[in-house]
Amino acid sequence: MASTYQLPNIQHGLELTEDQNMIREMVEDFARSEVAPIAAEIDENHRFPLDTWNKIVELGLPGILFPESLGGSDGGTLAYALAVEEIAKVCGSTALTLAAHCSLGTYPIFKWGGEALCNEYVPKLIAGEYMGAYGLTEPGAGSDSGGTQTTAVDDGDHWILNGRKCFITNANHAGVFIVTAVTDRSLGSKGISAFVVPRATPGFSLEKGEVKLGMRGSDWASLVFEDARIPKDHLLGPPGEGFKTFMKTLDGGRISIAALSLGIAEGAYECAKRYAHEREAFGGPLTDQQAVQFKLADMEMEIEAAKHLVYQAARLKDAGRPYGREGAMAKLFASEVAMRVTYDAIQVYGGYGYSREYPVERMWRDAKLCVIGEGTSEIQRLVIARNILKRFDQSA
Repeated sequence: MASTYQLPNIQHGLELTEDQNMIREMVEDFARSEVAPIAAEIDENHRFPLDTWNKIVELGLPGILFPESLGGSDGGTLAYALAVEEIAKVCGSTALTLAAHCSLGTYPIFKWGGEALCNEYVPKLIAGEYMGAYGLTEPGAGSDSGGTQTTAVDDGDHWILNGRKCFITNANHAGVFIVTAVTDRSLGSKGISAFVVPRATPGFSLEKGEVKLGMRGSDWASLVFEDARIPKDHLLGPPGEGFKTFMKTLDGGRISIAALSLGIAEGAYECAKRYAHEREAFGGPLTDQQAVQFKLADMEMEIEAAKHLVYQAARLKDAGRPYGREGAMAKLFASEVAMRVTYDAIQVYGGYGYSREYPVERMWRDAKLCVIGEGTSEIQRLVIARNILKRFDQSA
């Protein structure tokens, strides 16, 4: 007698819902038609494509993560990750702009800003009236985020900020910034607070960012605070909670960087596979060569594994379950896969891969940021190891 047992209706593996597939297909079409044709040019000229950003806003992509009540579409983390992934397949710079705006520039205000700050800024960020940016890294405090030197002093109805931040994505175009500053040096990391800083804040200015290796179509700059006066009600969360807030922010941001890494790897793989089919060598296409076959096999295997990690971390966040470890794993693995795949893609192209004529050298340069930004690979391993040891101690 046949069993009448039916599998429960759950998502698993790489399966997507109908809505998620629709978003993925929409962004794929947009990326290929609007983003890919200018990807090389904006990289070559270090140009931020403002027109493309406006089209991204028109598509509603900045609102995928956020509820309809604030102007979003409530699509969830996985749908948002799919959007970043599809854009990254053709242009890492443009995907990074979206990722930083949503995960770093908007989400913290939505999550910890309270009703007043959330209602004041999040709808404008979703609608593209403002671009968002996140100021954490300092000249002397990158991976050591607890070493923040920027200070904030209580001055009645304002906070007075002094210090500087560097490598801040979207800075020149942002209308609102989230920054961290020390409010009580004696408390260590528990004395760091977070603030929402409007662009027009007195005492706040920007300095031109350094010339970059990759992601050159993505904007960045340094933030300078010289007795900058921040309204008292623009404290993001309670005083001293800033370190905890930005650690949680980075947990989610790592999913978007993992998706960005995944997209770059997929784009390079598709280029290498197509080139290997078309390129003739030793009396036949490159795909006849076992060395090339093995490279393509490794690329596809690692991309598939990275995709499972990225999608799983996104689903855990959507389900309201702990995802810090999984986000770190996804970011670590996917970013290092992106480095390996883009490197091997250049090898498949040979000398042409080293030239600007083909996109794989740009993809390799773009991928390098993914193993540095939002926590280096070394920091991700530290996060994972601490999680392992914490669970071990609890079970001992």
